[in-house]
Amino acid sequence: MKLRFLVFAFAILAATSAVAQKNYDPGKPETAKPPSDGDKAFGLFLNPFMSRISGSADSGPFAFLGAGNTSRIFGGIDFGAYYDFLHSGKAMIGVDMRDVLEHGNSGSSLNSFLVGVRVSFKPSAGSRWRPYIMPQIGSGRSRSALSPIHKTNVEFGLSAGADYRLGKHVDFRAFEVGYGSVTAVNSSEFNQPTNIGPVSLINVSTGFVFRFP
Repeated sequence: MKLRFLVFAFAILAATSAVAQKNYDPGKPETAKPPSDGDKAFGLFLNPFMSRISGSADSGPFAFLGAGNTSRIFGGIDFGAYYDFLHSGKAMIGVDMRDVLEHGNSGSSLNSFLVGVRVSFKPSAGSRWRPYIMPQIGSGRSRSALSPIHKTNVEFGLSAGADYRLGKHVDFRAFEVGYGSVTAVNSSEFNQPTNIGPVSLINVSTGFVFRFP
């Protein structure tokens, strides 16, 4: 967890520095600029997050979804940042980095660290909407309710959503939906006579994004 925090801090500092350097010209006097219509390159978000996680039934202390269950609702927070570094016409391409911490009503937990390629666009020149889509890859660290043991495996995902510009530095994330897959902690990883595959995640989130030039 400490390593993830350091990675986030470094990425945020690097992106902020790059954007500031790009917009600063010591040879020109500072003049007021009209705000661009949502074409900010850097954004931060901390939003509520909910997932429906489904998988094969398991039993024993390592049953991630609880003994005999095939699905659970998890909830938590989604903290991250994006940096759009390439602008071409109506489209922008960048990178999204996030840490998602979720807990299920059974007491299990999943901590997902994901990095994605973010592609967004403006439907029209004057539109306040900015839809986006991004494939993601990272790691999922899971723990069942009855065991202190954590397991970390590769996690894949695909998310799409839409931000609506409220002001110069604030967007409303109207929605974000996603699908993911990760092998959570389970009995088969501890030489138990079961064959438990990865779980699938259907995610939804909403909230606010804070943009900085």
